[in-house]
Amino acid sequence: MNTIECEHLTRAYGKSLAVNDVSLTVPQGSIFALLGPNGAGKTTTLKTLLNLVQPTSGRVSVLGCDSTKLTKAHFRRIGYVTEEQIYPEWMTVRQLLAYYKPFYPQWDDALSDRLKVIFDLPEDRPLRRLSRGMRVKAILLSILPFHPELLVLDEPFGGLDPQVRDDFINGMLEAVASDRPNTVIISSHDIAEVERLVDWVGILLNGKLVLAEPMNSLQARFRRLEIVGPEVAARVPERLPAGWLKVERPASTVVKLVHHAYSNAPAAEAEVRTIFGEVTLKPYPMTLREIFLVHSALGRIEKE
Repeated sequence: MNTIECEHLTRAYGKSLAVNDVSLTVPQGSIFALLGPNGAGKTTTLKTLLNLVQPTSGRVSVLGCDSTKLTKAHFRRIGYVTEEQIYPEWMTVRQLLAYYKPFYPQWDDALSDRLKVIFDLPEDRPLRRLSRGMRVKAILLSILPFHPELLVLDEPFGGLDPQVRDDFINGMLEAVASDRPNTVIISSHDIAEVERLVDWVGILLNGKLVLAEPMNSLQARFRRLEIVGPEVAARVPERLPAGWLKVERPASTVVKLVHHAYSNAPAAEAEVRTIFGEVTLKPYPMTLREIFLVHSALGRIEKE
C-alpha cells in the first residue's frame, strides 16, 4: 500500500514549470527523502501533496484521498513541519501542547513525556524567546504525540546546530518506531543527516523527477570506478555505454567514472574489460551525497 501516489503532477507559475510531470509513490511505512537543489520544485511538490497549492494538471492521492479533497479528518492524520511554520509566539511550550492536544483523540501522553526528556525544552518560556532550534523542537513536540500516519518535513534541519539535529532525529525516530505505521517524507539539503534516516530516495532536478527508488537499490547500483592500464584514457569511447556517468581522465593511464548499473557487477566489469582490455579495475561504493552531486551536475548541464 502507498501513502502517497502522484501521477503526472505538474504545477506551473505562468510559463515556468515548478513541477514538471512528476509521477512517484511513497510506500506506507517508509522514510522517503525528496532531494534537489534550490528551485528544483521540492517545496511546491510537498505543498501540492497537502493541498496548500493546487496542481495545474495531474493528480495526487494522500492516505487514499485525492489531495484536493482532504478533510479535517485527514489532516488529523498528517503532521507538517516547514521553515515557513507559523506558530503562536506568545504561547509557552506547555500552553502549545495544551492547545493542540484536544484536537487529536489519539494524543499519546506517554510519548509526549518521552519527547520532553529528549528535547529538553523549557516548558514555561514563550516560543518567541526560544532559539530557532528550540522552536523547531517545540513544533515537532506538538506533532509527534498524535502519531501522524504521514509526517511531512520541509527542510527541517536548516540552521540547526549538531546537537539540536540529533535531538530532532532521535525524537522523530521515537515516533516512527512506535506501534502505528508512520510514513515520513523529508525534503532537505542536509544529505548527510538524511542518509542515516531514509530507506527511499527521490531526486528532483529542474522540476523533473530523475529517480525514485529504495535506498539499498540505489546504493547497490552506483559505483565509482577507477580503471588503470596502459593508455586507457585514449580508449574511452566517444559514445559512452548506457551505465556510465561523469567520465574523468586524470592521466593517460587512469580513467575514473561513475557507473549507475553496477547491481549486475559481473556484466558491468565485463563491459569495462571489453573496452579497455586487461586493466586494474577498482569499484568504490558511493554515499548518497556523492550520488546526488552527480545528478545535480548533470541537471545543471541539461539546463544550460
